[in-house]
Amino acid sequence: MSFEYLTNVPLDQAKKDYMELLRRHGFASCSECIPVRESYGRITCRAVYARINAPHYAASAMDGIALRARDSFGATETTPVTLETDRYVVVDTGDPVPEGCDAVIMVEDTVRNDDGTVTIRAAAAPWQHIRQIGEDICAGEMILPSYYEITPAAIGAMIAGGVTELEVLRRPVVGIIPTGDEIIPPCSDPKPGDILEFNSSIFSAMLQDWGAVPKTYPIVPDRFEAIRDMLLTASEECDMVILNAGSSAGRDDYSTSAIREVGEVLYHGIAIKPGKPAILGCRGSKPILGVPGYPVSGIIVIEELLRPLVDVWFGRESDIRSRTRATLTRPVVSGLKYQEYVRVRMGYVGDRLTASPLPRGSGVVSSFMKADGIIEVPQGTEGYQSGEEVRVRLLNPKKKLKNTLVVIGSHDPLLDELADLIHMENHSLYVSSAHVGSMGGIMAVRRGEAHAAGIHLLDTETGVYNRSYIRKYFPRGGVYLVRCVGRQQGLMLQKGNPLSLRSFEDITKEGLRYVNRQKGSGTRVLMDYLCAKHNVPAEKIYGYEREEMTHNAVAVQIASDSADAGMGIYSTAKLYDLDFLPICVEEYDLLIPGDAWHNAAVRQLIATLQSPAFAARINAMGGYTLDHPGEIIDLV
Repeated sequence: MSFEYLTNVPLDQAKKDYMELLRRHGFASCSECIPVRESYGRITCRAVYARINAPHYAASAMDGIALRARDSFGATETTPVTLETDRYVVVDTGDPVPEGCDAVIMVEDTVRNDDGTVTIRAAAAPWQHIRQIGEDICAGEMILPSYYEITPAAIGAMIAGGVTELEVLRRPVVGIIPTGDEIIPPCSDPKPGDILEFNSSIFSAMLQDWGAVPKTYPIVPDRFEAIRDMLLTASEECDMVILNAGSSAGRDDYSTSAIREVGEVLYHGIAIKPGKPAILGCRGSKPILGVPGYPVSGIIVIEELLRPLVDVWFGRESDIRSRTRATLTRPVVSGLKYQEYVRVRMGYVGDRLTASPLPRGSGVVSSFMKADGIIEVPQGTEGYQSGEEVRVRLLNPKKKLKNTLVVIGSHDPLLDELADLIHMENHSLYVSSAHVGSMGGIMAVRRGEAHAAGIHLLDTETGVYNRSYIRKYFPRGGVYLVRCVGRQQGLMLQKGNPLSLRSFEDITKEGLRYVNRQKGSGTRVLMDYLCAKHNVPAEKIYGYEREEMTHNAVAVQIASDSADAGMGIYSTAKLYDLDFLPICVEEYDLLIPGDAWHNAAVRQLIATLQSPAFAARINAMGGYTLDHPGEIIDLV
């Protein structure tokens, strides 16, 4: 089967053309009748009118006595009026007003006498403290307009107005068809080559959030006939269909042909990244959206191309999230051919909102979970420079960002533990950490982009950590170096040490595959220092130029047999059940700018560092030593 090359249609044009095509085919919502008590969050199909008055009888608005107002005339503090038992009726709030009565006096304004009479010292006005018939809602009055989202208060108003059922827009059923021979249902022990099918779970949650009803079909193998037949079934049973995977140029990508077989294809290829292989098709008035298999690509395609259809179905304005401007902490490079979406972590440092780009791979679904915002790099733009102010679409409210501790620098798993403890101690505080290496952290603090930076930079001449770097890059001071932990650095090795490494020099062994940390990281500085100290030329280390951004990422490569060794910390080796060859104990400290020292989140950070809970977590992780954490280190 020949492959049809992708188009590269701008996103806005694709949206416009797709909607026009669907409307020509009669794309529209449907309605259903449901009980009012089950209508929360639903959208009215047409205006709702009251069937009865509310209240539908004259009701007492107070606890007290009902009477004829004229019987109280003349009552004052000096000339009280006493009512005989046949001149008043005791009532509670909500009771019908007795026939012949036209006022209510509050119980606290009456004096009950032993003989049953009641004395009052103020006259009542006619219809005082009485809820008139129809005071709240009159029969025939419009309670809710068309296309209105039903709130809890609206439910009460409808019931008060005698409405027990109403017509609402039916929730659109969206079919999700996962495809692929390598795709398997979620499990905890996948085999090599197996890909866990979690896209449908992500899409289902998104659809429910938008008010749609997801319907996930069984995984379909990569066979044209099977995909076509499932498309026929789903398009019969659902209002919209998502066909997941098989939209790019792979040898088994049948999506375009299958969609065309059951309906028509408008575009195959949108100028967005990630998400460019998206397919815009339909079967009559029912949209069929071909979505790339990579989760981040799929999320963006669903957000940009399916959500507008759900909004049109419900007759609501498309959600326009708040946008603001933020300062980039690292450059963003983008191609000219696509509109690119870059996820960022964010936080306020002083009065400035900073944005740190997250990993951008189409399969890096965790970046979406961690993101506070999205930068949309327009088509035809090469990107942005570090320090440049850019426009960001917010995923989290500004209030949360103002309560976020921004940590940029060297990676260590203890940062996640600190973040968890800080949020447990104060639920209003959050931590946003970006792993850019120790030097990257120093520069972020220097530019005023972080509240703290994790650093562990070895001065190769003195053997002392961090101090000389602080003196060099902050000659006028204005920062604090805070003691955090000592940590065991060494070579992480495959379980059982199959290559029998006994010393640092053994990393040049024949057949050994090394995985390194990125330039500028403290671990890379240590590695280069050790190479010089032990006279090990970098070119003799196979894989020396292969770089990862975190200790965990290095460990994963070793644990998955993609590498044999890499420099890292003991706690990470323990986490991944790796062997460990100790090299040294280093200082991992926190650099904090002086103008952030009294920030509430920074104060909580220091308190957490000094807490027994932090010590317990660190000891459980292994490979760390604690020596007065939270203490300021003298730089002199």
